[in-house]
Order: sequence, then structure tokens, then C-alpha cells
Amino acid sequence: MNTDLTTYYRDRAKEYECIYQKPERQEELLQLTNLLQEFFAGKLIFEIACGTGYWTERIASVAKAMLATDINEAVLEVAESKGYKKANVSFEQINLFDLKDSVLKCRNLFGGFIWSHIKLENLDEFVNIINNFVDIGGSVVLIDNNYVEGSSSPIVKQDEHGNTYQLRTLENGSEHLVLKNFPTEQLIREALDGKATDINFVNMQYYWFLSYKPIK
Repeated sequence: MNTDLTTYYRDRAKEYECIYQKPERQEELLQLTNLLQEFFAGKLIFEIACGTGYWTERIASVAKAMLATDINEAVLEVAESKGYKKANVSFEQINLFDLKDSVLKCRNLFGGFIWSHIKLENLDEFVNIINNFVDIGGSVVLIDNNYVEGSSSPIVKQDEHGNTYQLRTLENGSEHLVLKNFPTEQLIREALDGKATDINFVNMQYYWFLSYKPIK
């Protein structure tokens, strides 16, 4: 059994977007798309953990321009292969945690389904890193999953820090123990305490949407 997230997403790259086909989630996926497109219309965006570009494609249709990044070359190849009608997206392979002292700045940062893959003991560092990327007055937008019994993969393990894990099987038969946390609104607000202002949290059944301005 593999417990490495990078390996998991590399091997899952070509089947990644099957998760977005679940019938019960379609209404909320459309709601998320509308929220993101309204927020990012006409803006410059730095995207972390872009994966296969599912959200990149939807945001790019209204954005001025995007730099989409991921740690994994395999998912970036899938993302780059999509059709971007405005030709306004560039891609770069980046390990977010290698850039904690980066001077790179952006006006708007987006991260889709990355918070849930951050260990609880690393949340403070994660928030500091993404906030550091954003210029004064800029914004951070994050979206992620809620745990829904019967729709989400079951949680099979919880470690000593409270991190939760799911067992996922890929089409090639390989099994992966995947870190997947499901934070409450309270935990998110506590993680942002003293680090964010103008917090807007939209909680749905299957997903949540968060926007805020980093405190500099």
C-alpha cells in the first residue's frame, strides 16, 4: 500500500476527474463554478495544486490570465492538454513548500482541494506560505470537500494529530492510503485567526468555498 500523495496523484492523473461525475454533486459543482467565475472575472490569478486543470479551465474562461502550478508533472500534462480558448494560462511545476521564502507575489491566489491534504500540524505553515504569495490588498480563495456519509470515501484511519485518511483503489488495482482532512468552519477560522480579514465562508453539503484577504 502506498501512502505518498505525489505518487497517488501521478498514478491517478488520467482518472482524476471521475470524482466530478457523481450525480448528487452536480448542483453544487455548478454553484462553486459560479462563485469562482464571479470572484475571478477579469483578474490575474496564481493557482496552487491545479491538478488536472478541472478548475483552471473554468476559471480561465473569465480570468485575465492564470499561472497554474502543481508539484506533479503527470497532472500538469493533463491540465496543459485542455483547450483554453483565451490562451491565457501558463503552467509551472512547483512544490509549494519549497517556496516559503519566495519573493513571488500575486494579486489573487486560488487553491482547489489542497487544504484537505495538509496535515493539521502543518496548517499554520501552509497559511503563512500562501499569504506570503499575495500582495497587500490581494485575496486568497480556497475550495474543498465536506465529508458526506455514503458519497465520500470512508475514513479508515486517524493519526495521533487528528489527521484522517481514506483508502483509495485506482483502476490499475493499486491501493493508496490518502491523507484527507475535513475541516469545520470553526477550525478554518481558528487557523486564519490573526492572519486574515474579510473572511467569507460558504458551506454547502459536499463542498465549501472560502475567500479572505491576508493580513500583512
